[in-house]
Amino acid sequence: MAEGDAGGDARDPADGGDASPEPDGSGSPGRRVGLTGLATYVPDEVVTGEEIAAESGIPERVVTEKMGMREKHVCPADDDHVSDMCVAAGRDALADAGVDAADLDLVLYHGSEYKDHVVWSAAADVCERLGAEDAYAHESYTLCAGAPVALRHTAAQIRVGDLDRALLVAASREEDLVDYGDEDASFMFNFGSGAAATVLEADPADDRTRAVVRESAATTDGSFSRDVVMPAGGSARPPSHGTVDAGEHALTVPDPEGMKERLANASAPAFLSVADDALAASGCDRGDVDFLALTHMKRSFHGYLCDELGVGEGGSYYLDDYGHVQSADQALALTEGLDRGRVDDGDVVLFLAAGTGYTWAATVLEWVDG
Repeated sequence: MAEGDAGGDARDPADGGDASPEPDGSGSPGRRVGLTGLATYVPDEVVTGEEIAAESGIPERVVTEKMGMREKHVCPADDDHVSDMCVAAGRDALADAGVDAADLDLVLYHGSEYKDHVVWSAAADVCERLGAEDAYAHESYTLCAGAPVALRHTAAQIRVGDLDRALLVAASREEDLVDYGDEDASFMFNFGSGAAATVLEADPADDRTRAVVRESAATTDGSFSRDVVMPAGGSARPPSHGTVDAGEHALTVPDPEGMKERLANASAPAFLSVADDALAASGCDRGDVDFLALTHMKRSFHGYLCDELGVGEGGSYYLDDYGHVQSADQALALTEGLDRGRVDDGDVVLFLAAGTGYTWAATVLEWVDG
């Protein structure tokens, strides 16, 4: 694991309730925010890289090695909607935290906008099905950058006393929206299905704290806002027999070469900028990162970011057996890292993500329960 002086109290294990950390760059003033529950869910059905290659016409070696897709989990057509997957992950996260749903103040959904129904609150549905009768339901959309942003916003509410206990859930089955015959959409062929859930609490006891939520950073380049679209289905082009017949209800990239060229210049600096800013605000730097929980991306770029942030092979988990599960990626990677003994007590864990739009986001966790 990486060594380094995190500065201030950023590497200091949870102390059972110091409600007033100094605003010295090592953390926001206010109550300590603990992550007490973590869970993930994936459906049983899988699609292999070999199958994706056969359907898309892309060589299997490119799919499995360059794109990093050995397999991914997918949902049956009429089962495992995002609400179902969130309920499954949410129930397990609550059990992990030892929290009753009735004691929640907030249920936040930060997953895909492609849900059971359009113009509909998955958060409210999850809230009802889990029995969180005293919580309010809220949704947050930052696409694939959703996990660090949801942690950031909820932690801020907890620090100032707006709420005491929250369940964050996310799920995606955007694999449904991918057309493997559309070469322009090939960077989305890694879309898989699954869910993640976390429980955040104010000043939890040491023996209930799995991690302490530190600081965050984010940036957006809105020039990419129209680069990934589903042509029909919204108010700009309402659904019709014609749009369905024309196959306009799948995600595509109108200008793939232009997007690729612009993103190549923007993405790496943006990833590293938000990582550095979140680390600095937490009293850390790149040398302090022990585990990187990163959005699924092509294998070479994942390796580049790991190298730049100073984590070796044992300091991350590459999701080539999950694919890209929208804002569940960070929890999936962390869970796999924990299962493999790659995360220890006192480690600095960096959630790092990017979502089309384009937003890059990072949140720092200090892991306490290794």
